[in-house]
Amino acid sequence: MEVTKTPEQQKFSFQRNVAIVGVLLFIGKLIAWHLTNSDAVFSDAMESIVNIIAAFMGLYSLYLAAKPRDYDHPYGHGKVEFVTSGIEGALIIFAGIMIIVEATDSMLHGNQLQKLDWGILIIAATAVINYVMGYISLRKGIKENSLVLQSSGKHLQSDTITTGGVVLSLILVYFTGLNWIDAAVAIIFGGYIIFVGYRIIRKALSGIMDEADLEMVDRLAKFLNETRKPEWIDVHNVKIQQHGSTLHLDGHMTLPWYFELRDAHEEMETMVKAIAANTERNVEFNVHMDDCKPFSCEICQLAECPVRQHPFVKKIEWTAESISQPQKHNYPE
Repeated sequence: MEVTKTPEQQKFSFQRNVAIVGVLLFIGKLIAWHLTNSDAVFSDAMESIVNIIAAFMGLYSLYLAAKPRDYDHPYGHGKVEFVTSGIEGALIIFAGIMIIVEATDSMLHGNQLQKLDWGILIIAATAVINYVMGYISLRKGIKENSLVLQSSGKHLQSDTITTGGVVLSLILVYFTGLNWIDAAVAIIFGGYIIFVGYRIIRKALSGIMDEADLEMVDRLAKFLNETRKPEWIDVHNVKIQQHGSTLHLDGHMTLPWYFELRDAHEEMETMVKAIAANTERNVEFNVHMDDCKPFSCEICQLAECPVRQHPFVKKIEWTAESISQPQKHNYPE
């Protein structure tokens, strides 16, 4: 009987394969460096060490993220993905600096290259494999909402670009005999991967600090506008947190004050189920139900309200900004 893997187990298995491939590519680059004596190839091989470290760190983080929540971690262990992703970004920056240092030394002091044809073939092959793995990892990370797989994919693709630069420099040196081209190209792409590392760290920090995803909140506001009922007077103080591949949504929902608890809970459940049915991610909800106030009459669309105290004035169109603000419908309490 075949056992179906959970999404967390599938991500773990894929990241394990990424780590294994990383080790094999590192060995291939070491062979190419031994054959060519190229500093650019050596720098590319050293960057592969970062790939290997990052891959195994990502593997460990996915292992932790897949663990169920416990007493010490009531929201689960998903936040570890942001931590490991940030460390990976720092390692990428370190690799970029190392490449620039090595290439600058080569440019200043010169270096004798050899067997460039073999080096070109081996390094080009590693570039193709890296790109394919990076593309698959990035697409899978987006589909599974895994920051680790996305970071791993971006890292592998950035490594492909730098490796491509190494191949280009070897080809140019092979045909022109200008050895300084090897170092110059390495410096350029070293700067590029520093930029990639910065972007990965920036995204990781935004997740650790629960920075608001305004695009996600905006999509939620538009969806609520499309599905809202007259009884839903207001939605505000909405916050969305990411814990691994799971989202945690907090919010306040204003309902008529005379609703019985069962009726109010049914309206809240209707909204929650509608949101859950229209997202591909697991969502944990914590919705607080508020009662309406006399000033709520001005925006309440419940035409047959038996206790209306003020006439209806206008419909409030929910936006990312309005559903995020802490007060009800932009009116002071």
